[in-house]
Amino acid sequence: MFRPSTFRSGLRGRATAALLAVATVATLGLTGCAKDDKPVGPTAEGPLPTEVPAGTTLVVADQSERLQSVLRISGELDKLPFKVEFANFVGGPAILEAFRAGAADVAQVGDVPPIHALVAGQDVPIIASYQTSTTALKLAVAPGKSVTKLADLKGKKIAYAEGTAQQAAVLRAIDKAGLTTSDVQLVRLQLAEFLDAVRTGQVDVAPLIEPNVTRFLRTPGTSLVPDSETVGLYGGLAYLYARRAVVRDPAKAAATRALVGAFVRAYQWANTHPEDWARRYYVDNQKVSADDAKRIVDSLGTYVFPHLDQQLVDRQQATIDAIAKAGELPKKVQASNGFDLRFDAAITQAVTESGASFEPKAR
Repeated sequence: MFRPSTFRSGLRGRATAALLAVATVATLGLTGCAKDDKPVGPTAEGPLPTEVPAGTTLVVADQSERLQSVLRISGELDKLPFKVEFANFVGGPAILEAFRAGAADVAQVGDVPPIHALVAGQDVPIIASYQTSTTALKLAVAPGKSVTKLADLKGKKIAYAEGTAQQAAVLRAIDKAGLTTSDVQLVRLQLAEFLDAVRTGQVDVAPLIEPNVTRFLRTPGTSLVPDSETVGLYGGLAYLYARRAVVRDPAKAAATRALVGAFVRAYQWANTHPEDWARRYYVDNQKVSADDAKRIVDSLGTYVFPHLDQQLVDRQQATIDAIAKAGELPKKVQASNGFDLRFDAAITQAVTESGASFEPKAR
């Protein structure tokens, strides 16, 4: 369920009635086409503006109140020179509908939603990224079922949601097992339904990330496919992406540039204050125990920040190719059309000034 909230200089307020009305419509499944479906190239625009005019507002689509929480708790929200309105969604597909409706400007998502934006002709370039542990996603196994290796997936009912990072993980698992999608039963569900579906046995296997892994393991008889089997299924990438109209508008583009810097600094704060982050987000907001919160934070590891460069574009293309190989993309798309590389300067500045780390270059 979508829940809007508004912040200005870090103080909680009420979202506007117009935002509520439009964003609620967006989550009900709009099917209209994007008005501007030109591809987004790395050098599609001139230099980013840096001056944010008074009265500028960004509407940020969030999931599990994660981004707004890290910005607020770290103090970065207070420093932003513009108004921020947050709208909470479940999963990338709902956020994409909000973009279509013009109900959101910027969002944090996994690595697959931007691919489906490209397929849909949506002009929503990636503007920042962070990398967490590649073992953070787990294949959860329902009570009474035995899946100890990927080959055991044959014939199993697997939770599946198009347009999510979990989609790519499932397809990689099937391929790694030497199977095809016809060898399993893909059960198409909403991402929010995965946890209940697997712990009640409606599906045999579901890809989960925290805090749902911790919630899942509270159910007696549940298990996880060993990490040794699931290496390479999950990229650990999260992206910020924005509507093209936003990064073309001088005022909103400058605000988005400032948000990218705050995004880096906020997650670096989480790196250096893991106990505070665990308590104030996972315990206070997500309602897990202190021990579970620590386990979740430890499982994600240190946030590092990739450059917006060809290496990241190539990683995204590899994910596109994996989904296409499984026959799950209606048309081939190019990752390079889904980035705005101009924002790399803001990432570089924030990483350097905050003491954060860049993602190591591939060898």
